[in-house]
Amino acid sequence: MKLSTVFFLVLIFIPILTFAAKAPVQKTPAPAAQTQPAPPDDRYCIFGAQSGKPFNTEAAFKALIWKSDVIYLGGAKGGLNGPPAALEVLTALKIARGPKIAVGFETLDITLQPVLDDYLSGKITENDFVSAAAAQKERGFDFGLNKPVFDLMIRNKLRALALGVPQKLVSEIAALGLAGLNEEDKKTLPEQINISRNKKYLDRLRTSFNSRGEAASPNTLSWDNYLASIAAANEAAGAVIADFVKANPGWSVAASVDNDRIIYNAAIPASVKNRIPKIRQASFYITAPAKCPSSFPKEHQNIANYVWYMTTVVSGQ
Repeated sequence: MKLSTVFFLVLIFIPILTFAAKAPVQKTPAPAAQTQPAPPDDRYCIFGAQSGKPFNTEAAFKALIWKSDVIYLGGAKGGLNGPPAALEVLTALKIARGPKIAVGFETLDITLQPVLDDYLSGKITENDFVSAAAAQKERGFDFGLNKPVFDLMIRNKLRALALGVPQKLVSEIAALGLAGLNEEDKKTLPEQINISRNKKYLDRLRTSFNSRGEAASPNTLSWDNYLASIAAANEAAGAVIADFVKANPGWSVAASVDNDRIIYNAAIPASVKNRIPKIRQASFYITAPAKCPSSFPKEHQNIANYVWYMTTVVSGQ
């Protein structure tokens, strides 16, 4: 082979060899890491009441809370489950809303709103507030149980809403009907008072009415007046919540109420929905069994948006 030919071939192959040396080595990609689902958290034994789907992790719980404008926390009147649930909800909610949160109390009637505001703002002492609220014992209000909630509210500069109608007024409506109220009493109630048409809810009220009627003297309690008294209490609470949400865009309300005020979303939630059709609400029917059920109990189907089986006691931040 001629020398010129050899030189020509060297000139061709040197760049090829150089490129091959610099070319990156193709590695086989490592298999993607398998994401393990979070284990169930005992604090959140929660099921969707329509789907039966569990929401039993902190992330699932926060997702429910963060997307809601109004959250209803039910419970047995005077029970221990309301305040712990409120602490969990408020601790999660303040991550998304900061201080833009109001806490509603069914067990405090609306006449106490100025005292409630003064207590949270530091204008009066805890003892002053407790003394003023002492008359609310008949409504099941227990400051001792709710003190951790109030402490959290004061630390985080949250607001509060009194949602209850004076018990005396409710009794007057049950006895006389709405038409029997004087003008001064009527000012305590909203102009819009709707009687629920939810059949399941009405059936539940009928059972309660029958038990009351058997204990009462004949002709002292009529079904229509009884319904009116229940509706007045629900509509008053609904009006307070709706008016607050309208006046404070971007805020959330967490309302602590009796389970009977949220079942089937027919009482207070329906009242708020009628006033703000596009409101995002989440109702939690709360009960306290000995342990978390492994699957959703059929007897609680559709009783609210969610059922929370509270088996642990928590503390807020």
